[in-house]
Amino acid sequence: MTAKEQRPDIERAVRERYAAAAQERSAALCCPVDYDPRLLEVIPPAVLERDYGCGDPSRHVRSGDTVLDLGSGGGKICFVASQIVGKEGRVLGVDMNDEMLALARGAAPAVAERVGYANVEFLRGRIQDLALPLDRVDAWLAAHPVRDTASLADLDETLDRLRREQPLVADASVDIVISNCVLNLVRSEHKRQLIDEIYRVLKRGGRIAIADIVSDEEVPDALRADPALWSGCISGAFHEEELLQELVRAGFYGVAIDTWVQEPFAVIDGIEFRSVTVTAHKGLEGPCYEANQAVIYRGPWREVRDDDGHTLRRGERTAVCAKTFDLLTSEPYADHVIPMAPRDEVPEEERALFDCSRSAPRHPRETKGEDYAETRAASGCCAPDSCC
Repeated sequence: MTAKEQRPDIERAVRERYAAAAQERSAALCCPVDYDPRLLEVIPPAVLERDYGCGDPSRHVRSGDTVLDLGSGGGKICFVASQIVGKEGRVLGVDMNDEMLALARGAAPAVAERVGYANVEFLRGRIQDLALPLDRVDAWLAAHPVRDTASLADLDETLDRLRREQPLVADASVDIVISNCVLNLVRSEHKRQLIDEIYRVLKRGGRIAIADIVSDEEVPDALRADPALWSGCISGAFHEEELLQELVRAGFYGVAIDTWVQEPFAVIDGIEFRSVTVTAHKGLEGPCYEANQAVIYRGPWREVRDDDGHTLRRGERTAVCAKTFDLLTSEPYADHVIPMAPRDEVPEEERALFDCSRSAPRHPRETKGEDYAETRAASGCCAPDSCC
């Protein structure tokens, strides 16, 4: 039997394994993770005992964020994030496993009472199709059973309409997408769609923190066809380079390996599977305008190349457009560059188009102004908090 023929068994194995794991703890689905114990105190034991993951992406959540947790399971990460975002924030958990959703939804009122507000909602959906509201699909099917090709066509039209008019998660509605050991459960042919959906729902300037299992070698078809290994977070793992490449392809920038666990989660036929946490940002797209700005790369490398193709050489004033200046002087780059803003800001309506296809030095006079002729006496202090 080929890997393709095994796919229904793989999906069934994932569904059944996590349905069972919602009823009784499965140690095989866990990696040891240290969480802030103060954030666990309000969460019911039934949720804590049935938490499955390989990292803590909630560390990247901020106060006031709208958070989307992919594959939220019993809700532990959502309940942790709800305390971080506070009453002004919002947390959405998406899962398609009915038993896990029941566990999470059942615990939500108790958590809300203990923290003093309710800001968590659990939605039923597939993480690779975040626009499709499965509960609405089921309601439509109950009233319109599919009996022939005509009714099948009606279903297809309804699915498209629901995605368009009543999406489960709307475009550009989320500040941060987090996930804890779930991307590896999505079929290989749907992984690109999954990454694109994550990008779609993020606001401009949004970010991701994805904890997952990756492999150090390509996973052969024989392992990918094994339902037990797939449902165990192994056979469906991204290759360690592929995950980063797919994020860049989708348009993310500042893609970084935040956490890399040296000890493998599992080793199968010499292939190592380990936990990593990857972060990235959305907002690279957009026009380039000249505002006489530059950045100086601090080092320690001789030069680096950013995700928009700019080569930054150590100590050199590199000319950049206004969009790139904003990106490079913000997270995650800000600590690595020195911003060189113009002495006189160029009004937006006066900015010409900037050629971002090349990297070139910027003369100091372009930022100071050609007519800058100030003379100033030495201040007497030549370093912060000290004098020469």
